[in-house]
Amino acid sequence: MRQLVSSTFLSLDGVMQAPGGPAEDPEGGFRYGGWSAPLWDEDVAAFLDEFMGVPFDLLLGRRTYDIFAGFWPDAPAEAGGGPLNDATKYVASRGRPALPWADSVLLAGDVVEAVRALKQQDGPQLQVHGSGELLRTLLRHGLVDQIRVVVYPVLLGAGKRLFTDGVAPATLRLTAGRVTPGGTFLGAYEPAGPVRTGSFAAD
Repeated sequence: MRQLVSSTFLSLDGVMQAPGGPAEDPEGGFRYGGWSAPLWDEDVAAFLDEFMGVPFDLLLGRRTYDIFAGFWPDAPAEAGGGPLNDATKYVASRGRPALPWADSVLLAGDVVEAVRALKQQDGPQLQVHGSGELLRTLLRHGLVDQIRVVVYPVLLGAGKRLFTDGVAPATLRLTAGRVTPGGTFLGAYEPAGPVRTGSFAAD
């Protein structure tokens, strides 16, 4: 069975939109595209190198696929896109888009069932990068084995958020975490069952 692991760049107030550049995703008039670039450092790079240092295939939503496919195939080698270019890319889309990036596979029909089938196969880890709508769907159906986050010390005030109203309630267990000298939190969580409730009030 294949493990499914996600990785997301987040602002401290939970925004995941367009961390990599101004033109990445300006939908909704988002004005802060590229907000993570000035905060990039060696610690973040090492965290991502660890993440991508195992054999993996990609599982991407359509918008993230288009962003990646527009950059990584022609990126210089020193940018580190080799593992992304070499991976099989499974793409969740409601339509029938052209998929020009090498080794791309459209997940037709029910995406949840398609991902369940992928997880049952033998093969490398399945990695979800960004892809907020897809990731929320996978979380809602209990298909994510680990959530990795890079939480930057910046507040954006508006933009697309990973965890929105309607996210599946769950308890998570921190399996790795540290704060860089620049104040960025690098963390990994695993599902730990349903939400538990209680009270601080005296009996």
